[in-house]
Amino acid sequence: MTARKLLITGAAGFTGQHAAAYFAAEGAEVTAVLRKALPDESRERLFPKDVRTYICDLNDGEAVKKMIENTAPDEVLHLAGKNSVPESWQHPIRYMETNVMAAVYLLDALRSRREVRLLVAGSRLKFNPGAGERAAHPYSLSKTLEELMSLSWGSLFGQKVLVAEPCNLIGPGPSTGFCSLLAGHIFRSEQGIAQSPFRLSSRLDQRDFLDVRDAVRAYDCILKQGEPGIVYQVDSGKTRSLGEVTEGMLSLTRAEVPVEWGIESGQEPMNATAAEVPRKTKDPSYPGAPQNQPEAVSTHVHASVLNWRPEVQLERSLADILEYYRSSNRKGASS
Repeated sequence: MTARKLLITGAAGFTGQHAAAYFAAEGAEVTAVLRKALPDESRERLFPKDVRTYICDLNDGEAVKKMIENTAPDEVLHLAGKNSVPESWQHPIRYMETNVMAAVYLLDALRSRREVRLLVAGSRLKFNPGAGERAAHPYSLSKTLEELMSLSWGSLFGQKVLVAEPCNLIGPGPSTGFCSLLAGHIFRSEQGIAQSPFRLSSRLDQRDFLDVRDAVRAYDCILKQGEPGIVYQVDSGKTRSLGEVTEGMLSLTRAEVPVEWGIESGQEPMNATAAEVPRKTKDPSYPGAPQNQPEAVSTHVHASVLNWRPEVQLERSLADILEYYRSSNRKGASS
């Protein structure tokens, strides 16, 4: 049987590295798309040996077309993009270019290859213009436009476009999410390094946390079995308070770790990635939201309809994050 040929954009990122390793282990012929070339030692650290790399600026339409011609993928997992809410206020045009136009160039490059399945990683922070909602920040606007463009383009040109909407992804690896930032704070405390308290919003703020390895398995199910034009929600189905998650990670160390609570609930935490900022508007796809609201573009279903279920428990995720941070720093110190 011929191996499936998978192109992964944003492959050097947190989810991208896990995706490249997972699909390569599953026997796929994986091409990891990078914006810039990496030194050999960095490439070996990021990807398995059998993962190919391809250098491409996704904001260069002609370069994207050439990439598709040269790699001839069967499937594309589009993970590239920017996801910092605070940064989106400072560089809104950059967010439109990176999150919207890059997807458009990719869609256009695939227009003559309608058999290729394209999975776009969306965001829970999108808004629903059809329900009278407005963007809370430029990031939300960029991801809403990306999803609208992707699904509409797929419908117009008969392309197999699917969207996944993950919740807060956590796990070992180079994440900028609060769990990884807290792990770094813990490690520095274990090393006796003086530092300011780790700042968090209300203990009661709720998030749905999912291990990135489970999310990647969900993406695999969607690519294999998903129906074009559908938005698949990828989450654990269980919310946790920031207090519960923080206490769970602090229980993994004997060090005294300063943590400061009390930032007004709903305020965007320092260095937060987009998925970790609470929604300020109701999502009509969730229980408790206003009923009979018009759908913006497509049908939303949970990835469990494809027989996917989360497998990694939160406790393991937290332990693996902390161990990743400790081992990474030990390696850095010994090199």
